[in-house]
Amino acid sequence: MERPNKHAPVPFIDLAAQYARLKSDIDARIQTVLNHNRYILGDEVKELEAALATYCGAAETVSCANGTDALILPLKAWGVSAGDAVFVPSWSYCASAEAIALLRATPVFVDVDPLTYNMDPASLRAAIEGCPSDLTPKVVMSVDLFGQCADYDTLTPIVREHGLKLLADSAQGFGSTLNGQHPIHWADAATTSFFPAKPLGCYGDGGAIFTDDAELADTLRSLRMHGSGTDKYDNVRIGLNSRLDTMQAAILLSKLSVFEDEIAARNRVADRYNAGLAQYVQVPQVMDGVRPIWAIYTIETDEPDALQAALGEVGIPAPRYYPKPIHRQTAYADYPTGAGGMAVTDAARLRAISLPMHPYLDVATQDRIIETVKAALH
Repeated sequence: MERPNKHAPVPFIDLAAQYARLKSDIDARIQTVLNHNRYILGDEVKELEAALATYCGAAETVSCANGTDALILPLKAWGVSAGDAVFVPSWSYCASAEAIALLRATPVFVDVDPLTYNMDPASLRAAIEGCPSDLTPKVVMSVDLFGQCADYDTLTPIVREHGLKLLADSAQGFGSTLNGQHPIHWADAATTSFFPAKPLGCYGDGGAIFTDDAELADTLRSLRMHGSGTDKYDNVRIGLNSRLDTMQAAILLSKLSVFEDEIAARNRVADRYNAGLAQYVQVPQVMDGVRPIWAIYTIETDEPDALQAALGEVGIPAPRYYPKPIHRQTAYADYPTGAGGMAVTDAARLRAISLPMHPYLDVATQDRIIETVKAALH
């Protein structure tokens, strides 16, 4: 019998395995779209929006072209603009702050909890109360980093106390729950991204906004279609061209049918990692009451660069999220950090490294990853 190649490349996310499972259904759904030719806002888009709303308990779902637009659209609908402050974690992908800056508002960076990496409530309060006098606090944008929803039970009272809107950026966390509730239970709007690498991803770009506010949903539908009104040639506001195409909606409908099963599989993979690595690295911590979806499995070690090199030598990808947080990036260096500082973010960025994570990671391959990590650190 041929022995497995110990240096065979390991996919960080195995979309090919997922497609093999869903191939007949995805192919049939794509063919249906090719047959009816309604490539923009076809019936599959409406079907997906309804299914997503049911899944996360939202009254309304508005799909759009990508996860960044999903953040821009509600901020724009709320009138966020120059002179307004939006409080956001720095340890996130740049899109979280980019959406704010593109509207000429000011991102104010907030530190994160050292265990969950999500927005720290004490840091948020300090940032709001110490907000520069030339800015008007408007929105708190939480980020459900790495697939674990934020501490909404603690964050929400702070947001409401100061009369702000709460926008939950769930690009990495759609499907994660706190005490059985999705983030929209607390937020004025929640968003997700359907970028292919996300746990619920399409084969291109896509995004969605969830809300219980029917008026906001109507405004979002207008904004995603150039600010359209009832008359096709009388646009009533300045909007975007940000529609989810029908083909991607068809693919997402297929993937949504196995999403819960895949989340369960991701949690089994995470449990195996935790059991195998807890004595060697700092494994991820999950807040009480949270069901994570493990978009990214991130550990901490004193030697992340050496570990990344050792894993890479045997074909195991181990990217670093995020060695340069947003407040340290060139385009965002002049924006303010909250009054509480960024000590946790700046410490975690030096130690964090991520391992392959997907529902189709078999035990033998995962054992190979675990043993490689252990060998590299001893």
